[in-house]
Amino acid sequence: MTTTDVDVVIVGGGAAGLSAALMLSRARRRVTVLDAGKPRNLPSEHLHGYLGHDGTSPESLLNTGRKEAASYGASIRTGTVRDIRASPDLFGQIVSWDGGTVRCRAVVVATGLNDQLPDVPGLAEGWGRWAFHCPYCHGYEIQQAPVAVIGGDNHAFSLKQAGLLAQLSDEVVFYLNGMQLTTHEEQHLVELGVEIIDARVHQVSRDAEGCVTLCLDGSREACFDTVFVGPRFSPNNHLLRAAGCDLNGDGRIDVDDSGRTSKPGLWAAGNVVSSPAQLINSAAAGAAAAISVNDALVFESPRQN
Repeated sequence: MTTTDVDVVIVGGGAAGLSAALMLSRARRRVTVLDAGKPRNLPSEHLHGYLGHDGTSPESLLNTGRKEAASYGASIRTGTVRDIRASPDLFGQIVSWDGGTVRCRAVVVATGLNDQLPDVPGLAEGWGRWAFHCPYCHGYEIQQAPVAVIGGDNHAFSLKQAGLLAQLSDEVVFYLNGMQLTTHEEQHLVELGVEIIDARVHQVSRDAEGCVTLCLDGSREACFDTVFVGPRFSPNNHLLRAAGCDLNGDGRIDVDDSGRTSKPGLWAAGNVVSSPAQLINSAAAGAAAAISVNDALVFESPRQN
């Protein structure tokens, strides 16, 4: 096991983490990025709504981000972080991972979240390819095509999906899949043009011609071009919780506008602390956290600068 000393450790190599790494490296900070190599959006073929990168693949964006951060001196390592501990020495933080230990003055946690899908066979296989969650990311491509919304696990998000998709297609069918709507919710969706069917979805699959088939109650089937589903969003915040960071009223890690947590020397950025956001929002959060970190290192501990 080896121990290295740097200014900042960034846990997570997605849009938020790499954006923070780029900003801090350009400030001439010694930066190590520790990334488990499991990006949330890896199954997606394209990303959209990211200025200058619309239509590129998530993998390509991350590869470019790694190269940019590394070109300014950031060290990007693949591995899993086990814990983050406060240290009494001038470094302040100790990060343990499966490749050793890193002592640092600040940590930015950018570990994102997991999408927990409804228990519908076939859904995971199509995730990011013909089964999606974000109308802003993938809605334009399905305009005026038949689209199904599978409810069940995330009530509020499923309602939002159905309403937003009705703006893009005249053929939106919302399968409740166990959800119960209020009279107001049902009336609002109907007014938007959404067809509501109270049925369970038992399986989904896609054939070679591109038909996505939903197997329903009573051996019924329905075919669509695309499926949208609202997963439960589970932040990967176990490191922050274990470090003793305060929680807000929603049970999330409490951070200020720059991503600073209640623990000295510990910041968080991106979906690990925010509502599910576009990649461009996560990248912006990473940059904001990096600026806050560097400002703190300059002005709050100048003798160590």
